[in-house]
Amino acid sequence: MERLNGAAPDTAEAALLTCCGSRRWARRLADHRPYPDVEALLAAADEASYDLTPADLDEALAGETVSPQPLVGARGPGTLAAHTALRAAHAEYERQFRHAFVICLDGFRDTEQLNVVLTAIHDRLGNASEEERAIAADELRRIARGRLAQLVASRA
Repeated sequence: MERLNGAAPDTAEAALLTCCGSRRWARRLADHRPYPDVEALLAAADEASYDLTPADLDEALAGETVSPQPLVGARGPGTLAAHTALRAAHAEYERQFRHAFVICLDGFRDTEQLNVVLTAIHDRLGNASEEERAIAADELRRIARGRLAQLVASRA
């Protein structure tokens, strides 16, 4: 916490941008330092996430990429088929919604992640555009919280 609180504004903002790709979000969190503890930082991040404008959300989503995380270390029968299905689902999602599929996998074991992602992406492909934007915004908020916690822990 001390390193983030004591960092120069540009340095803090750059570090915060690694957690969420919205410049306004990162600037807001950097401008409201110092934070007394991680909980206060996470609460401020939630508030900033809820206040994202459509343009801010577009900017943040544009910074996200398809993550191979659910397949990292996966081996055995069906792995190639699962990889192919996941790539096809991601491509369809990006075609339909014009941004990468985002989902927070915090709390899921590595062995569960592939199934969670495949199920979620197929379920969410049925959403209307505005409904999906709201879900993606909340997933992005949850992802940013996890990244913030890691950022602060790594800079302790």
